[in-house]
Amino acid sequence: MKIRFKKLNENATTPTYGTEFSAGADLYSVEGEIAIAPHTTRLVHTGIAVEIPEGYCGLIFARSGLASKRSLAPANKVGVIDADYRGEVMVALHNHSDLEQTVAPSERIAQLAIVPFLKAEYTEADELSDTVRGVGGFGSTGRN
Repeated sequence: MKIRFKKLNENATTPTYGTEFSAGADLYSVEGEIAIAPHTTRLVHTGIAVEIPEGYCGLIFARSGLASKRSLAPANKVGVIDADYRGEVMVALHNHSDLEQTVAPSERIAQLAIVPFLKAEYTEADELSDTVRGVGGFGSTGRN
C-alpha cells in the first residue's frame, strides 16, 4: 500500500520503518530542541500531512524505547487520524516522569500504523444476547 504525504515544512522527515517487519512507521519531530516539563503535554509538530485511504485510519502509538526509557508517550495513548483529515500530523507527547525531558530536532517521537476499520451502524435494542460472561466487568474473568 502506498500512502501519499506532503511535507509542510522543508525540514520534515519522511516516515520510516525501523525494520522490514515493523508495523508502525516512525514519525519525527520537525521542531528545534524542545523541553517537556514533568507531567505536562506538548504538541510536537511533524511537518507532514498524510492522505489515508477510505476504509483505513492512522493510529499514532508510542515508541517503546521513548516511553519505557524516558517516559514520553502520546497523551491520548493512541491518536487517531481519520481518512478525511489533511492537516499536519502532530503528536501530543506527555512527560510521565518527574524530570524535564528534551526532544531533539528530527528525533523519532511516535509511530504511525495504517489500519483498516469497520464502520458500524449502531441500533438501539431493549435487550442484548446473553453470554457466559454477561455483565462481568473489570477483573471478572479471574485473570490478572
